[in-house]
Amino acid sequence: MRDALDLRDLCARIDGRPYPAYRDLRGPWELSQGIRLMVDRVQGDPFAAPSRVRLRVQTDLGSGLTDDPVARLATEDWLLRRFGGRLGGQRRGSGRSGVLTVYQPGPEIVQRSALVIRPDGWVEVRLQVGLPAQGRRILGRQAEALLLEDLVAAGARLVEVEDSPELARWRQSVAAQRALRDQLEENGLVAFIGQGAILPRASGVDRAPLPDAVPFTAPEGMRCTLDTPMGPVSGMGIPRGITLVVGGGFHGKSTLLRAVQWGHLDHVPGDGRERVVALASTAKVRAEDGRVVHDVDISAFLGELPGGRGTRPLSTADASGSTSQAAAIIEALEAGARLLLMDEDTCATNLMVRDATMRALIPCGLEPITPLVERIRQLADDVGCSVLLVVGGVGDYLAVADTVVCMEAFEPRELTAEAHALAPTPPPVPGPWPSPLVRRVVPESLAPTGKGRVRARDGRRVEHGLEEIDLSAVEQVIDGAHARSLAHALRVLADMPGAPSVPALLVALRELIQAEGLDVLSPFESPVGDLVAPRSIEVAAALSRLRGAELRADEESA
Repeated sequence: MRDALDLRDLCARIDGRPYPAYRDLRGPWELSQGIRLMVDRVQGDPFAAPSRVRLRVQTDLGSGLTDDPVARLATEDWLLRRFGGRLGGQRRGSGRSGVLTVYQPGPEIVQRSALVIRPDGWVEVRLQVGLPAQGRRILGRQAEALLLEDLVAAGARLVEVEDSPELARWRQSVAAQRALRDQLEENGLVAFIGQGAILPRASGVDRAPLPDAVPFTAPEGMRCTLDTPMGPVSGMGIPRGITLVVGGGFHGKSTLLRAVQWGHLDHVPGDGRERVVALASTAKVRAEDGRVVHDVDISAFLGELPGGRGTRPLSTADASGSTSQAAAIIEALEAGARLLLMDEDTCATNLMVRDATMRALIPCGLEPITPLVERIRQLADDVGCSVLLVVGGVGDYLAVADTVVCMEAFEPRELTAEAHALAPTPPPVPGPWPSPLVRRVVPESLAPTGKGRVRARDGRRVEHGLEEIDLSAVEQVIDGAHARSLAHALRVLADMPGAPSVPALLVALRELIQAEGLDVLSPFESPVGDLVAPRSIEVAAALSRLRGAELRADEESA
């Protein structure tokens, strides 16, 4: 392996030469004792995407973490934030020369490829480096300083952190969140919000906790206590079944729902939501005009359409609000969701409810839609999927709710008894919930077309070959890197044999990542640093929104 002296000689030799001479940097380097550099890709010029490198640092962290995935995840997350927060580098020439960048995580703690702790104790960071140049002429001395000073200094910060009190707090926090989440089902709960949690965010674009926000206080009738390795935690338990969140405008209904929306993920200490947990299979669904629908059985909500067109299954390239929301519900169930979150503000009104006046005006035979209010009890009781629903102007749901929580100035009150006393006549009961169809996938249809490029556009929109997957309405997609990871997951699934069902495909992906690690999603032969672990529910959402995907519903295999 070449060493630091060889690197100095190379930087001196290529100084002033055309930019392509940087290609000689590719390969492994021993920068100093216990710090190694792997240059995987060299950019074409200083204005192109930065070069991809991996920095390896020998630490004492490997022992004890191999068999403790929770502690390992927490440690990797903490190290990534520590490394990124202190990463040096400075502008050294044209374009992106001298810039060092690494993935910057938000408040969620989730498996990422940016930093990996290997069993042998080596910590590997995947980052991007802007190799210095003036115009398109190499700045050799600046490159030497960047690689042998800035990178070595950054790597040194990863050493001797095992006894850090902050790292211990990170591990304890994640362990507590996992313990809370693991106890939900055995206690008949689908979500839990701890006492003192800070649910409001600073703004719509700032995910930090809102300063001076009202701490969450669990209402007496819904208060429960769960155990953690750090001691008991009290809070509000949201039970299985149908829970309504009601209240006046701007009193915190949607804020509570959004907190639960991210409860399947752990959060950093100090986020305010690190004691808010939900089932791992929680899915937020909404209406989404114009999306594609591939052979989804929405007959539970839409009967035969005018002209004799059936809905078991239905395909369309331009779904309406009601059709898209009905499809989103069925697709979430297909992906394994056991808690559905819905907010009246982002739902299709005609799928949610049809009041008595409209029933009198429009005969049932002319209305193909069976509103959710008529199906929601079957969804909870027969299908086994709970619903947490925010409503502000639809009182019909009071008759079918198991639990009613009223938000008043961001403080919850249980109003179940009062709501039932005021509830209207229960809605009519439709026929039984249809037996599910099995959707089968032609795997090769998931491969990116054209040159096979996959990249994020505008956060949740992904360029997938010549197509675009619009995930803007899939609210549990964390960021652009997560969206891109979902598209890479589809690319990997394109190589699966046969014509597997959607659930089988999702299981195969999960098992592949468990066996080979997140790097199996890398589009290159070498690892990349911008992958986020894909959850089955989001992978299924991406698959369902890929217009070129080929899916066929199969009733005989149901």
